[in-house]
Amino acid sequence: MKITPPKIIQGGMGAAVSSWPLAQAVSKLGQLGVVSGTALDGITARRLQDGDEGGHIRRALEHFPFPRMAKRVLDTFYIPDGKPAGASYRNYPMHDFEGRREPLELCIVGNFVEVFLAREGHSNPVGINYLEKLQLPHLASIYGALLAGVAVVIMGAGIPLAIPGVLSALSNHEGAEYPIYVSGADGKGETVYMKFDPAAFIEDEVLPPAMERPDFIPITSADALASILLKKSSGTIDGFIIEGNLAGGHNAPPRGKATYSEAGEPIYGKRDEAKLSAIREMGLPFWLAGSAGSPEGLKNALAEGAAGVQIGTAFALCEESGITPNVRRELIQKSLAGEAHVYTDPLASPTGFPFKVAALGGSLSDEDVYLARQRICDLGALRQPYRRPDGKIGFRCSAEPVAAYVAKGGKEEDTIGRKCLCNALIANVGMPQRLKGGSEEKCLITMGDDLVNVGLFSSSEQICFSAKDVVNTILG
Repeated sequence: MKITPPKIIQGGMGAAVSSWPLAQAVSKLGQLGVVSGTALDGITARRLQDGDEGGHIRRALEHFPFPRMAKRVLDTFYIPDGKPAGASYRNYPMHDFEGRREPLELCIVGNFVEVFLAREGHSNPVGINYLEKLQLPHLASIYGALLAGVAVVIMGAGIPLAIPGVLSALSNHEGAEYPIYVSGADGKGETVYMKFDPAAFIEDEVLPPAMERPDFIPITSADALASILLKKSSGTIDGFIIEGNLAGGHNAPPRGKATYSEAGEPIYGKRDEAKLSAIREMGLPFWLAGSAGSPEGLKNALAEGAAGVQIGTAFALCEESGITPNVRRELIQKSLAGEAHVYTDPLASPTGFPFKVAALGGSLSDEDVYLARQRICDLGALRQPYRRPDGKIGFRCSAEPVAAYVAKGGKEEDTIGRKCLCNALIANVGMPQRLKGGSEEKCLITMGDDLVNVGLFSSSEQICFSAKDVVNTILG
């Protein structure tokens, strides 16, 4: 492992919840700050349409190695005084297998900007976190992060066997490919490879110097999966994050036949707990995640032989987080009052993975709010590719309009309870799309079970707390 293993890895949460100010703050404290790599194309496009307050994106792009690409993105999305109040955001192009240039360039630029800004002002490592399920943007996104000098790539919500080889190839500006599962009309699937060649994007035919390959740390919930990753990955794995089902965001489904509580939550058992003795025998550093955000959590992790812990919820609620301040304060106040509730929703995510949802009035966690929302699919990050009857590849999402999903061969029962995470996660950080008729997309907050322990960092007299408060409290 190239970096010194930190005791605390800050979780890569949501879309811009783990934004560059949070990652920068944590890294400056000597721990591993991590930006979220989710939807950085859309986040960058909307920040530019809001006027790029503080000039941060434009400042980062002054250091971007391909100035003509940067100019194309700025010319397309930047509005100097911000979009008019009440106006909708211009949507950015969706990804496809044809490798259209515009969405790929926006991914490269967005990932570069986020990592560059997180690294600004210090020399400590910065990481980036991706969801394996969001496959189409992976190659362009990783290349942009590499151009900015990312030190660690973390990936969960899937089995990222191909990522180590991708990191090695792209670090040398060599072409790479990523396997993507495509559903078949006959119920059988196939693998199609998304290809990306940096040479198609490098300007002036001047090959930049090779970049240092970052460490790769996959997130896993089971020792058996960690073993598969070690044996079958396309290159070096540098450590593991062992994440239990108490963590926020997407959880791994329970092993075996699914059973549910009276409240409808999936029930986890002993089979779903990673055997830490087996993890230790692999000889790599590992971190424990899932309700580990306390001094006792760190102490227990170290006693088990871990290098430390990954913490999400506490950092998601600190001042540097991307979650809108009023939502953060409401969640903290609910926790301090003993009214916080987190529900493991087996249906919410179009990925099919259980998804932790924090109860919050006015958000999509409210059934009435969810049912009142008109289904649309205008961002498409979680669309799943499928083989159409004409042999071409199409895309569908179980959170899109039901009739459209069924017309594409999807099952109507798979649409029940599905929520548009693409729009909700961007609404979480204060950039909701304004819909026809004047309404706005609603947020959907994900938190881990550690939400009830916010009193470690906050009080009714002092609601707000910082990333420094979290780190100092955890380290004692």
